[in-house]
Amino acid sequence: MTTETQTGRPDPDWPKVFDSPEFQRLRHRFRRFVLPMTALFLAWYALYVLLADYAHGFMSHRVGGNITVGLILGLLQFLSTFVITGLYVRYADRTLDPMAEQIRAELEGPNR
Repeated sequence: MTTETQTGRPDPDWPKVFDSPEFQRLRHRFRRFVLPMTALFLAWYALYVLLADYAHGFMSHRVGGNITVGLILGLLQFLSTFVITGLYVRYADRTLDPMAEQIRAELEGPNR
């Protein structure tokens, strides 16, 4: 049993949709954002882990009271996750969603 309503129309030809220039452009735009951002975040995280493991003196350097460089960098890991999420949402809203909506409109036709 499905939760989708039956429209009486045949399902779209998914291989044709997948191979369409519009869908390939959408996938390219998605990858153009996601892959570099993923690589950047993983490099930033790896740097943090390497510093924590091999630069004890640097990471334990106090910058004020009980606040250390390691603590600040650790909190920046969380902050960078939220920043990347916000950047992706903005990018998707402005670039990906309109493209996806256009493809969807073409597939579903005027009788949504």
